[in-house]
Formats: sequence, structure tokens, C-alpha cells
Amino acid sequence: MTQIVQMKNMNKYFGKLHVLKDINLTVEAGEVVVIIGASGSGKSTLIRCVNGLEEYESGKLVVDGNELAPKGGNQKSLAAIRKEVGMVFQQFNLFPHLTVKRNIMLAPMKVKNASQVIANATAERLLNRVGIGNQANKYPSQLSGGQQQRVAIARALAMEPRLMLFDEPTSALDPEMIGEVLDVMRELAKEGMTMMVVTHEMGFAREVADRVIYIHEGQIVEEGKPQDVFDNPQNERTQAFLSRVLAH
Repeated sequence: MTQIVQMKNMNKYFGKLHVLKDINLTVEAGEVVVIIGASGSGKSTLIRCVNGLEEYESGKLVVDGNELAPKGGNQKSLAAIRKEVGMVFQQFNLFPHLTVKRNIMLAPMKVKNASQVIANATAERLLNRVGIGNQANKYPSQLSGGQQQRVAIARALAMEPRLMLFDEPTSALDPEMIGEVLDVMRELAKEGMTMMVVTHEMGFAREVADRVIYIHEGQIVEEGKPQDVFDNPQNERTQAFLSRVLAH
């Protein structure tokens, strides 16, 4: 299979703080990799490195055949990577002065140089895909949090990405809205979208992931199939983490 992401001995620092330590990780095309771990363990930093939102200091990072150089190196691959990678954040980051449809149209028009006609059709198709086609002409403030996050997913999909990154996409949502966002992500997984997901939703991870990665203090200390990681974790740190989060 094609490797969409390759990390080899990747290290990231914030000043003197060693945030990611010799990360070795590959993600295959069509694979759903869920990254779990305590707050501050480096999960979000790891996926933010994949599209260049954070620069790493040493090692190697290749995304869809484009090598992203370490900090201070040649960044010519960054534009190519960002055309192939969609990202959904904790916060929705929608433009409040634009309608839902216009928010989505910006991505294909700016990134893919699509015409307004094509961008309009793309926006309508994707809003229907995420289940809110009837909200196209509303403004973000008129939508629930779950609806806004689905708009953000549609906007990322409008770039026709090869890889989708999700950085705790449900953490800012009320509990009753979490399910509707996870349902959209489940459908993407079924359709074969390559995904890297940082989440605290362990039920989702168990159900959807092809592989679960547990990070502790910037290191991958355990990875495997969901049933292996959740039902029979080998590392004592993984065991301690899961005993805490699964007890609630």
C-alpha cells in the first residue's frame, strides 16, 4: 500500500522542552490512525507537524511523497502538502461574516483555483454529505456547535484532500452534539478516507480506528489494533491511562 505519512526519528522542541521524541510512524492510504494520550503528551503537536503548522527540528517527515524539511530548511513542499491535507480543529475557525456556503467555497477557489460555479456546486454537495444541506445560506452564529463543526469538515473536504487530520474535533462541543460529528467521521472512514485523529472519544477509537497510537510525554509507547490496545495493553503507562479514562 501507499504510505501517505512517514515520520522517522522526528523530534520537536518548544524552547528547551522536548515535545516529540524520536517519533517513528507511518500511515497507509485508507488507514484510520487514532492518537490517544493525556493532555500535554504531544498528540496535537504531532499532527500539526504533518501539515507544517508546527516545524520539527530533526528527523524526517514525508507527506504524500513530499518531504517537509526540518525547521530552517527548505519548505518548498509545504504548499503542495497543504493542498493534499485537510485539517479540522477543536475550534471551528469559520468566517463569521460569510454564509456557510461561502465559507466552504473559499477552499476550492483559493487552494484549487476552482471557478465560482464549481465551488458553489462543491459546497452544496458537501453540505448534503455532512447532513446540513438546508443550512447553506445561514451564518455560522445561527448554527449549533455540532453543525459548525460539520461545516468545518465540509470545508476541509472541499480541497479534495488525500489525508484528513482531526485535532480533538469534539472537545469544544456539548455532549449531545458530539455524536453528529462522530457520525460524519465514521462515514468518511467507511468511504476510505485516510485519517489521523486525535481524540478522547475512546468508543469512537475502538470502533473506527485501524490502529491506535498511545503517546506519553512525547513518545509513542504503544500502538496496535484497537482491541489489542484497549483490551490487552502491554505498557504500564497505557494501562494506567486507560484505567483512568475508561472508568468515567
